Amino acid sequence: MKISTIDTRHGTDNQYSFSHGNCLPYTGVPFGMNFFAPQTTDQKGSWWFHPDDRIFQGFRITHQPSPWMGDFSHLILLPISGELSENNLFHAQSSYRPEDSTFNPACLEITSSRYQIHSQLIPSMYGALLSLSGIQEHGGLALSLPGRYKIKKIDKTTVSGEIINFSGCEDKNFTFYFILRFEDDLTIIEGPTEGKDGFVILRFGDAAEQTIQLAASFISAEQAQLNLSREEDLSKVDFLSRAQSAWEDYLNRIEITHHDQKQVSAFYHALYRTFLFPQTFYELNEKELPVHYDTFNQTIREGVFYTNNGFWDTFRTVYPLYSLIASDKYGEMLEGFLNSYKETGFLPKWLSPDERGMMPGTLIDAVIADAAIKGIRPDLMPAFLQAMKKAATDQSNHENYGRHGTNDYLSYGYVPSTYHESVNHTLDYCYSDFCIHQVASLLGDPDAADYRKQAKNYTHLFDSETGFMRAKDVDGQFREAFDSHCWGTDYAEGSAWQNSFAVYHDFAGLIDKYGGKEHFEKKLIALCNQKPLYKTGGYGFEIHEMSEMAAIEFGQVALSNQPSFHLPYLFNYLGKPEMAQPMIKQLMSQCFSSTAQGYPGDEDNGSMSCWFIFSSLGFYPVTAGSGEYVIGIPLFDKAEIQLSSGNTLTITSTPNQIQQQFVHEVKRNNVSHPSLFFVHSDLEKGGSIDYHLGIVPNPKKYTEEQLPFSLG
Repeated sequence: MKISTIDTRHGTDNQYSFSHGNCLPYTGVPFGMNFFAPQTTDQKGSWWFHPDDRIFQGFRITHQPSPWMGDFSHLILLPISGELSENNLFHAQSSYRPEDSTFNPACLEITSSRYQIHSQLIPSMYGALLSLSGIQEHGGLALSLPGRYKIKKIDKTTVSGEIINFSGCEDKNFTFYFILRFEDDLTIIEGPTEGKDGFVILRFGDAAEQTIQLAASFISAEQAQLNLSREEDLSKVDFLSRAQSAWEDYLNRIEITHHDQKQVSAFYHALYRTFLFPQTFYELNEKELPVHYDTFNQTIREGVFYTNNGFWDTFRTVYPLYSLIASDKYGEMLEGFLNSYKETGFLPKWLSPDERGMMPGTLIDAVIADAAIKGIRPDLMPAFLQAMKKAATDQSNHENYGRHGTNDYLSYGYVPSTYHESVNHTLDYCYSDFCIHQVASLLGDPDAADYRKQAKNYTHLFDSETGFMRAKDVDGQFREAFDSHCWGTDYAEGSAWQNSFAVYHDFAGLIDKYGGKEHFEKKLIALCNQKPLYKTGGYGFEIHEMSEMAAIEFGQVALSNQPSFHLPYLFNYLGKPEMAQPMIKQLMSQCFSSTAQGYPGDEDNGSMSCWFIFSSLGFYPVTAGSGEYVIGIPLFDKAEIQLSSGNTLTITSTPNQIQQQFVHEVKRNNVSHPSLFFVHSDLEKGGSIDYHLGIVPNPKKYTEEQLPFSLG
């Protein structure tokens, strides 16, 4: 797949009240330290780009993982010419023609209508090359510098800068360092070179063309200079070739063949989004050894580090995909997450740039367990087990770190209703306890049995009368006035319908609580075959996830948000996959595209992209940490996956038209595959998976061994 076919405006048609991805048009290298995007407005907070806007305020250097998290260490570069009536962004901005612009991961090209300057920006891991042509007289580069800043001229062609801005950080002086080196001499700097919320113009005379090299660092001005020196001899062709090659290395790991090119395009746009986050947060020192800035202790540390990742979102799909096609990078990320633990005392939950403490649970535990089960970085697992146990037993004095209500969970077997989103916390802790059990079992740790027992704590919140997980007080009484359609309070970004099935590790046990498969089946049917009703509940107003669930008309299967990702696959645990297959195929076909409205809700650091990727390949990782993938129904005629093991896995589906809504038979290496799951260790060997699709269901009887994993 050529990277030139990707348009970064995918999923960017968003506003505060409704999300089609809440994505930004990121140009950068995979997992790059910095991303670049046009800013089209400074009036809408985190929603500073919209594909329909026709204003160009400049190239924004950005580190924003989500509008709900906000940006940090950002600034804007706007090429201009001539004098301004006032030196500020409003008086400098220009219109542009989006239809004539290039929005590509490896190259961003925009021509400003006002100045007629054609700008081409090509990224690298630690910097970028900005080429300007068509400059009229008195050209310059205007810098919009939010927060505290300093600008200093180093020599006749070079300027260094520092900027301090963030939505949240342990270090209140967390600084971003950057260097700009111009091809031609700078003539003057207009505007204050130090202060707050500045607007500074770097003038370079009457040259019609200009090339500016950028390098940045989170460590020091000297490190930024070092990062620049390593690229200063590269040509524009070199920059572009490197960026394109980096992207194509990842995109070519899965090759799709299909009769519908729109669906192929949707796949590769999703795959592009999969390799943006987490972002690299380490650099190479003068000895080319990895170093990073520890914001918690305000010092420079040895070792790798990654940031901008919410594990509540990404544990479900992103890291399981990395385990198949990018296990080396996965292993390095784990090393970085362990460094975070060493520096703060707790494993990270939501890094941006450091721990923000967002969302329930400590679901990095699933990222660790999935790696452990799949043999990724076994050398780190003893230290990780210690870190996981600490979060499970020690209550942090800092609300951003560790579990909420740890002591109460250990006392009662659930998180009481006095805690916000207590049901989600409880279910997530049960799953984390399962993950600890998995790692402990691999290492022969004697506590494995205790964590296995704790993984059953979800049973304390199950209400057999309503068939939902419900919040309890410290006396063991369910909260009164229960309404299954009320969002919030005890549930995270959903109601009891979305959040009562988060028992990823033990659906057989959950089915038993319902009184058997027949009762569980009725509950799932009720989940799917009702209106997408909701009540604002604890939120008191309509949040965008409610609006998005109502928009797609899939009952209470709110694929717009992560808690619903696994719901269609639950029919497999009943031995009735045929009940899910049309729904999965319709969700893929109706909710995803390569357009600016490409997603049914927040994409969230690759998590929703990977739902589509896995589902379109015909299997899905319901239980990270089990080593299994639950079988669904493929979307494409053929997929060839270059596995991290070095082997190739080929998936075919025939016949494959819109009327083929069911899987008639699955063959693995030309032998009938009766189970409703695949095992990672088997898929690693490569070979073939052949799906024979049909227009009517083909119900079968399955043994318990042929059903997907449950703790039992």
